[in-house]
Amino acid sequence: MIPFTDEELEPAVNNVIEKIRPSIKLDGGDIKLIGIKDGKVYVQLQGACVGCASSSTTLKYGVERQMKILIHPDLEVVNVPMGYEDKWSELG
Repeated sequence: MIPFTDEELEPAVNNVIEKIRPSIKLDGGDIKLIGIKDGKVYVQLQGACVGCASSSTTLKYGVERQMKILIHPDLEVVNVPMGYEDKWSELG
């Protein structure tokens, strides 16, 4: 169990996103925090990441791995597909 509230996680999550954003932008993509619910971090990969075959690898082995290392090992990162920004809390 994650010993932080979703609100307490937000600054740390934003900090990690800002650290990894330059790497994602190098390939023409971007990442946006959509929300945090029950220790799950919902992000949206944008730009060249949309539809890219490597986007799931970027999400799990890049974004999620860094969040687990720098924040808490039980964090999970979920990609929010385009068009689901208003329904993110219903996703996995």
